[in-house]
Amino acid sequence: MKTVFKRTPVLKDCPTHYCPGCGHGIAHRLLAEVIEELDIQDRTIGIAPVGCAVLAYNYLDVDMIEVAHGRAPAVATGMKRTNPDHIVFSYQGDGDLAAIGTAEILHAAHRAEQLTVIFINNAVFGMTGGQMAPTTMLGQVTATTLGGRHATGEGYPLQVSEILALLPGTTYVERCALSSAPRIKQAKKAIKHAFQLQMDGAPGLSLVEILSPCPTYWRLAPAKAMAWIEEQMTTAFPIARLKG
Repeated sequence: MKTVFKRTPVLKDCPTHYCPGCGHGIAHRLLAEVIEELDIQDRTIGIAPVGCAVLAYNYLDVDMIEVAHGRAPAVATGMKRTNPDHIVFSYQGDGDLAAIGTAEILHAAHRAEQLTVIFINNAVFGMTGGQMAPTTMLGQVTATTLGGRHATGEGYPLQVSEILALLPGTTYVERCALSSAPRIKQAKKAIKHAFQLQMDGAPGLSLVEILSPCPTYWRLAPAKAMAWIEEQMTTAFPIARLKG
């Protein structure tokens, strides 16, 4: 007897492990809505990161692969090249993409891989205890910058989107945020556009950076974390379509 596996809605109906006020839950819902609206659930392959979203495959009912820290673009490259009819995306935090995975994302973009990258930037390493990340703001206090991040000692926040937008191998780069209803609406629009480009066979990599709250390690209430994005993060990471 043949076994038939039936799909559930893309966003599974189950409790999550995320902290109260975390932006990952919002980002997951936007992804799920876009995948359903584009009717690509059965041919989507997601690459889950190492970090707070390591269990993304528990919440999104699409084919998912868990990979080593930072290696999502490399694995996504292999999946897309061997499954060119599928829509492949990676979902990565700033520690995963902008720290240990810097080389992977840079060279995937340099090679013009036909991938969609969802880059969640909350300016801190979340899963491992709130240490400084490449995207940590100047003056921001973390577990490893108790006096705040200083340019002379720890360098400046890494502007991944600006760097990738310079490469001829990227076709679309946009930075969004989850800090208000209009911002969330724009983030969904950007995600949908990035997926649509891959569906249309546009050459090159698409990346959507999403400024996302981390109330736990920012030591802020959820509402104040949303305000902090607007008041602080957008100064270093301006909301903008940078390419495409």
